[in-house]
Formats: sequence, C-alpha cells, structure tokens
Amino acid sequence: MTDLPPTGAPPADPPLPGPPPAGLPPWRRPPRDHFPGVPAWSLPVSTVPQEPFDITPLGPVTPEWAWGGSDGAGVRVCVLDSGVDGDHPLVGGLDRALDVVRGEDGELAVTPVEPGDASGHGTACASVIRSLAPAVSLTSVRVLSSGRHGSGAALLTGLTWAIEEGFDVINMSLSTTKPDFREALRDLADAAYFRRCVIVASAHNMPVRSYPWPFASVISVASHDSPDPMTYYYNPSPPVEFYARGVRVPVAGPGGRRLLSTGNSFATPHIAGICALILGKHRALTPFQLKSVLYLAAENVSAVNASDASEASAVNGAVPEGGACVD
Repeated sequence: MTDLPPTGAPPADPPLPGPPPAGLPPWRRPPRDHFPGVPAWSLPVSTVPQEPFDITPLGPVTPEWAWGGSDGAGVRVCVLDSGVDGDHPLVGGLDRALDVVRGEDGELAVTPVEPGDASGHGTACASVIRSLAPAVSLTSVRVLSSGRHGSGAALLTGLTWAIEEGFDVINMSLSTTKPDFREALRDLADAAYFRRCVIVASAHNMPVRSYPWPFASVISVASHDSPDPMTYYYNPSPPVEFYARGVRVPVAGPGGRRLLSTGNSFATPHIAGICALILGKHRALTPFQLKSVLYLAAENVSAVNASDASEASAVNGAVPEGGACVD
C-alpha cells in the first residue's frame, strides 16, 4: 500500500538539491536529498540530469578476461584480523597498520600502530593475498587478540572504519557465533556493498551458524583440497558461495618462515586476492558484477562455458558457402 499525504493544501515543494559533491564517486557519498514530486529514494529524470559514471561492460567472461595480466596494482585491501607482520618476506610490507583500542573516554577507536601480529593468523592471510596479487596495497586492522579471539564491539569498530575508508576489498577470515552482533554486521555488510567495498568472509571451520559469511551482500568462502591457488569453484548449494584452496596452504609463519596451514581462514584470502586481480583490471565493476565474474570464471563454470562455446562454434562453422551464420 502506498502512503498518501493527508488531504488539504499540499505543502510547498522544497527546492531541488544542488549539484553532487565533486571528488567522490556516487557510491561513496552520503545519500542524496529527496526530490519533490516523486517517492522517496527516486529520481525525477525529467528535471535532474543523469550523472555520468564509469562502467565496465561484461563480455564473454573467462579467467583470462577476468584477471589475465593483472597484478592487483591500484587496489586497496584491508585485512581485518590479528594484525600483520609487515616485515615478513611473504607479506612484503604494509601500507598502514592499525589497532582497535579503547581510549581514555572508554570508547573504541581505530588507531595507527607499529605493524605486528602476536598470533600469526593475520600475517598468514596477508601472505596469501600478496602471493596472488603482489602489487596490491595492504592495510592491517587488528581486531583479534594473540589468542585469535576478540570482542564483537572491536570487530564492528574495525569493520566500520574499513568501510568508511573505502577499501576495495576487506578480507575477514573470522566470524562470530553471537547472534547479538548479527544485525549490526548485516547493516555494515549492506553499507559496504553500496559503497563498493567487497567483503570476502570465511565460513566457520565447524558446522555452526556464525556471521557475517551467510549474508548475501558478502562473498562467502570455504575450502577445497586442490593444490592450485588460482583454482576455485562455485558452490551451487548455498550458503557458502565459493570453494578455494584451504588445505595445506603455504602461508607466512613465525620468524620469517613458511608453513602449511589448513582452514577456511586460508581459503578466504585466495578469493580476496583473486578479487583484487579482477578489480585491478576492471576498476569500475560493481560488487554484484564482481560476484558474477567470480561465478563465470570459476573452474566448474568456465569449463562448461568453454565446452558450450566450442560446440556452438563447430555448429556455426558448418554453414554451406553462401549461407547465413548468426553469432
């Protein structure tokens, strides 16, 4: 049912909003004022000109089209975890390192710190991203303690900061089982989606309900046991959307070493790294386009598409001379 204004003399129309603020793309700005004469959140195209914006058209999507030749340059990735040892040779440096700390006023805030990681979990995840997308800009936000545990409030504070900073990709190799934080995380995941901040979230290692990975606005990841870091699969049986390498994964270990680790935590940065490669080549992709590209370039989808294209080519090629061929 549509809510109608009360009968009587209509209020005077408010003036039309001015031009949009310069310097920020539309998806990184505050919501626009409502326009008179149309329902809320609508646009009177007869009086307000369409604003130009960058578009990446989707042609036939293959892994080569999706990320061929990309190294992730220009893409900003935030690792929300236990911190990152930026000096580890498999990490190769950080752009920034921050921690969620409680100030003198008792409020949590995100504060710059020296890079470090007491548990090694965040460093391991960052090393996977760097191995796939060597030119990305990596930022660490510590929301977990040395025991790989943290408070829900710290998680919400760190994630809010990362979204407001406008990172292209946010790697979350963590989740919470506490339903008290579910709706706040859902709201943040939606905010990230509309700001074109792609959250790549790890499914829990145990068969329990946790968040935010089941939300449709994030990219959810679990593990497969293939050794190829660039091979991933679409999962047609939700809620997990993609399987990436997560068994015996070479990751950064203590003291500059390399070790093998297993878990959905280490599958997730594979997809985060691949997202960075895709965005490095196709900067204007929206989150739903990016998820579609991931789907179409997945091993179990792209192989079928290639087979179908080959069969179609064979059929279309068998046209008698002088005949017609519809591509």
